[in-house]
Amino acid sequence: DVSPPQLGDLLTGTHGERGSACRWEVLSPSIKLPLVGVSVRNTFLKFQRRRAGETQVHYSYLHIKPKPFPWEDGNHTLFQNPCVNRLPTGFEDD
Repeated sequence: DVSPPQLGDLLTGTHGERGSACRWEVLSPSIKLPLVGVSVRNTFLKFQRRRAGETQVHYSYLHIKPKPFPWEDGNHTLFQNPCVNRLPTGFEDD
C-alpha cells in the first residue's frame, strides 16, 4: 500500500522526485511570464510618464562635479544622451 502524499509533503517537495519536478515545470513559466509582463508594463509606463513632461526634482547633492569635464563645454559627459543625462540647467530637450 502506498499512502497518498500529505499536505506537508506537497509543500516541502519530499513526496517524490518526479511529481515535484512536474509541478515545478508547470509552475515556473506560469509564475515567470506574468512577472516579466508586469515588469515590462511598469517600465513602459514609467518611460511614458517621463516623456509626458513630468518634471524631475533637482536635489542639491546630485550632479556635484569638483571640476568640469575636459571636453566640449565641461557639462556634457563623454557619452551624453540628451534624453537621459541631465545637465545642471536641466535636460537638453526642455
